[in-house]
Amino acid sequence: MSLFAFLGTLEIGLIYGLVALGVFLTFRILDFPDLTVDGSFPMGGAVAATAIIAGVNPWLATILAMACGALCGLVTAFLAVRCGILHLLASILTMIAAFSVNIRIMGRPNIALLGEATIFTPFEQGIFDQLHVHLAIVFLLVLFSALFIIRLLTSDFGLGLRATGVNDRMVAAQGGNIGFFTYFGLALSNGFVGFAGALFAQSNSFADVTSGVGTIVVGLAAVILGQTLLTGNRIWIAVVAVIVGSILYRLAVAFALSSGMFGMQASDLNLVTAALVAIALIAPKMKGKIRFGSLRGPSTT
Repeated sequence: MSLFAFLGTLEIGLIYGLVALGVFLTFRILDFPDLTVDGSFPMGGAVAATAIIAGVNPWLATILAMACGALCGLVTAFLAVRCGILHLLASILTMIAAFSVNIRIMGRPNIALLGEATIFTPFEQGIFDQLHVHLAIVFLLVLFSALFIIRLLTSDFGLGLRATGVNDRMVAAQGGNIGFFTYFGLALSNGFVGFAGALFAQSNSFADVTSGVGTIVVGLAAVILGQTLLTGNRIWIAVVAVIVGSILYRLAVAFALSSGMFGMQASDLNLVTAALVAIALIAPKMKGKIRFGSLRGPSTT
């Protein structure tokens, strides 16, 4: 893998680290299987690209993308909390509806941003090349997002959010509002995913309605892979782990495809993705068996 490809993969891994943070909030914190991300990710790109084409400031367009992503999460929460629809089915309904909404927003299946000013443009005039500028800005945005999540989850409010995913009856018995925590958690999660979609569209100079296909799989793989490699009970370790997992996942996919390992080609992306997710799911069990075996020690018979 060349240095150019490595840095590009690192940038994509960091962008999908925001998706992993969103999936971490729903999958690990709220215990809410949420497929809305397959719709909120392209919605972030669609809103940001459409707003930028219309002359809106790129930073304001990115904030609008986050808000629309959060709106997707609120719709899923409404279907689950108020309408009593099964969590998974509620998120699927929102995801399907978002596909049509995204085409409505863009007016067509995709939009090119070539020649348009993005959040990266003002920083591309210096001595650094475009790739380094993109990587540095994305890194800072992911860093601030991670610090925000750590601060939120270690606060009293975050404690209630975390307790909702562990034992919602206990939270309700203590006077906590389960519905509010669910609305907030899903809105925040999909807001981060919409943010990632906006960065992805501006970094790659296009927004496409199909860019969200498989986003939930990538997010889950990042969460499981990261928390398998970095274990610990502290919140900051869990947050760092999902971002590291996202980067390692992207590097593993890029290495497998670029090296031609086992005859892999670009068209085998879904096969490589499925294999990595399967390995990430199996690894915790294998790790537990190895640890249990070491505690038992050698047989004396």
